Amino acid sequence: MMRVLLVEDDELIGNAVKQALNDAGSAVNWVQDGISALASINTEEYALVLLDLGLPKKDGLQVLQELRQNQSQQSSLPVIVITARDSIEDRIKGLDLGADDYLVKPFSIDELHARIRAVVRRNNGVANPIISNSIMQLNPATGDVIRDEQSFSLSAKEFALLQALMLRPGNIFSRDSLEESIYGWNEEVASNAIEFIIHALRKKLGKDSIKNVRGMGWMVIK
Repeated sequence: MMRVLLVEDDELIGNAVKQALNDAGSAVNWVQDGISALASINTEEYALVLLDLGLPKKDGLQVLQELRQNQSQQSSLPVIVITARDSIEDRIKGLDLGADDYLVKPFSIDELHARIRAVVRRNNGVANPIISNSIMQLNPATGDVIRDEQSFSLSAKEFALLQALMLRPGNIFSRDSLEESIYGWNEEVASNAIEFIIHALRKKLGKDSIKNVRGMGWMVIK
């Protein structure tokens, strides 16, 4: 799906969320305090941040405020607050400081996935939940692809890679950028992993579903 920064100091919640996102095909980097969160944002590229508020070293609201005040490109990085703070005042403050969504613990993993999909769509200027180009449609809610009125089921990594391409049709993605999109810290990546996934996708969806740009990378057409 994408590379996500999870900022959560609770071991049980952090492990559960990380595993759920990994199972859905997302690459997850997990840090457990506010200072590490800002350091990671400044050195890595993410599609989304899941941010707890009650963090050691630096509170989540401070992290959010510093992120939004940053003059770099990362200042507009989508942020979903995940917290036990459920007062109206806390919600208003989080949203006013620039959170894209606010989810109160305990929450269901299915709801978290739905909110992530909605925030990512908005951030990429996509209103329709179905992502499509001129030859196929990708449904993030089901993980299926439809082409020529036929539905295809994808593995988590196949879905993650195809979604990365489909969100920016016409853009060329290098091997490194695709690896960063679908693999997290400490995940072993075989040297030919991206080529293997693309081969599997083209075998299912047709050779023209993903185009190779020699010496540069891969793309899907608009």
